[in-house]
Amino acid sequence: MLRCFCVLLGVLGLIAIRGIEDHFFYDPFLVFFKTANHSATFPNFSWGKLVVSQLFRFGLNVFFSLVIFHFLFKDKEWTKQAFVLILLVFVIVFPIYLFCVYDKFQIGYMFSFYVRRFVIQPLTVILLIPIFYYRKKVLQS
Repeated sequence: MLRCFCVLLGVLGLIAIRGIEDHFFYDPFLVFFKTANHSATFPNFSWGKLVVSQLFRFGLNVFFSLVIFHFLFKDKEWTKQAFVLILLVFVIVFPIYLFCVYDKFQIGYMFSFYVRRFVIQPLTVILLIPIFYYRKKVLQS
């Protein structure tokens, strides 16, 4: 029962981060991408505030994601591995996102949109949970 509650708490934490993104995080590109208009004006922004806000949001996403992993699989090693994989994806994708911002999304609107998704949302978790479940199933066989 406690295990299910903690997994639910992790999921609700991720949902809450998404729900408060307009008010809690500095992200001048929320409106830019919500309009889904390729001719939208590129917003003015502060690099420092953007990077700090994205890193803070990533940290919160990682915390709640690891709560989910820890209580789903009850294995500290797997939780550490999930952390390393999430961090690895972020280390690869975050500089690409920053380049897209620097380039004012000229590299491609949809490409920039999806790279940004990997930075601000826990998509890696959605990909890793089925992989870890499959791994658990294979090890049990």
